[in-house]
Amino acid sequence: MSAQASSPPRPLDGVRVLDMTRLLPGPFCTQLLCDLGAEVIKVEDPGGDYARFYPPLLSDGNSAIFHALNRGKKSVSLDLKNPADRSTLLSLISTADVLVESFRPGVMEKLGLSPTQLQSKHPSLIMCSISGYGQTGPMRLRAGHDVNYMAVSGALGVMESPALLPVQVADIAGGSYPAALNILAALRQKQKTGKGAIIDVSMTDNVYSMLTMPLARYDISKESFSKGHDWLTGGTPCYGVYRTSDGWLSVGALEPKFWTSFCRALKLDHLIHKQFPDTAEEVRRVRQEVQDVLQRRCNEEWRKFWTDKDCCVEVVELPEEVSTRSPQLSQRGLDLTIRFPSSSSSTGTSSEQLRAPKPPLSIQGLQPHTTPGPALGQHNDEILKPIRAKL
Repeated sequence: MSAQASSPPRPLDGVRVLDMTRLLPGPFCTQLLCDLGAEVIKVEDPGGDYARFYPPLLSDGNSAIFHALNRGKKSVSLDLKNPADRSTLLSLISTADVLVESFRPGVMEKLGLSPTQLQSKHPSLIMCSISGYGQTGPMRLRAGHDVNYMAVSGALGVMESPALLPVQVADIAGGSYPAALNILAALRQKQKTGKGAIIDVSMTDNVYSMLTMPLARYDISKESFSKGHDWLTGGTPCYGVYRTSDGWLSVGALEPKFWTSFCRALKLDHLIHKQFPDTAEEVRRVRQEVQDVLQRRCNEEWRKFWTDKDCCVEVVELPEEVSTRSPQLSQRGLDLTIRFPSSSSSTGTSSEQLRAPKPPLSIQGLQPHTTPGPALGQHNDEILKPIRAKL
C-alpha cells in the first residue's frame, strides 16, 4: 500500500465538488480542495479544459500545466448544449456539495444553471462563481485576464513603471484563494444550518482588498502612493531590488536596525540617516550610491557575504533552482513528484514524472495527491452511467 493510500483521513473526505472551471484560477482553487480530501469532478465540454493543450505536452497528449493543476481529480465530459447532457448534469449536481464555475456572467443562466435556479432545487448546494469583475456591475461582461484585473484594481498603478508580474496575483491571490476560503467557510456554515451558499468571487475586488496599507495611509495623509512613491514600491532606498555584476539582490531593510547593519556592512555609514529621504531626488541619489557598491560583486559572492549578517538581504534566485539550491527550501521539501503509469513501446517500457510545487496546505500529516490529472472523460462510466440509468 502506498504512503498516500495509508495516510490519515483528510479534512474534506466525503465532500463532492463539481469543477466547471478552466485554466488557472478555478482549477487551482479546486486543487486545494482536492488535496484537502474532496472528490473533485471536472465537468468538461467535449473539447476539454484549454489548459490540456498548452505546451510542453507529455506522452499522454496533455500539458504539464494541466497535470500540475489537476492532480488526483476525476473528469467527465458533457456537452451542455445538448439537452440530454444538461439533464445528466442536473442530476449530477444533486449529488454534489459544491459547484465551482468560471464562465462569463450570464452563461450559467442561459444554461438554466444560475445560482438561484440551482439553489431552489438544491438548497444545500454551495455555488461559487469566479470571474474577473464579479457577477454584477457595468464591467461584469468585459473579457479580461490577470494583468487587466491588476490594472483596474489600482495595484499596477502603485508601481513607478507598471509591468507584468512573475506570478498571476489576480488569478491566484484574488481568485483561487478567496474562492477556497469562502467555500470552506460555507461548508462549515452548512454543517450548522444545512443550508448552502452563493459565492461571488471577483478577482478585481479581491486584488483591491490587498491595497489595505497604501489606501489606509492615503485616507489620512491624502498623499498619493502611486508611481513608485510607496515605501514598498520604490519610495525608499532601504527596500527594493539592486543589480549585482551578474544578477540581482533583494534588500528589505525596513527597520532602522537592519538598515544600519546594511550600511555598515557596505561601509556606507554616512547613509544610515538617509533611510527615508525627504525627496524623490534624494531617494535616487542614495539608491545610486548603494547600487554602485552592490554591482561590484556577483551573486555568489554576495550570497556568502550576507550569510552571517542580519540585514534582510537575499540573492534573487531562479525558480527552477530554488528547491534544490536553497538550503532552506530544499530542507522543507517544497516539491512533489507526479508519477505517470509506465507505457510500453518498441523501444521498451518507459515512465514519466513531473515535478510540481506542493500546495500551500500545512496541516501536519496531510499528503497532497501525486497522481496525474485525469484523461478527458476518463470517469464517464464510473460517475455518469449510474445517473443516466435513472433518467
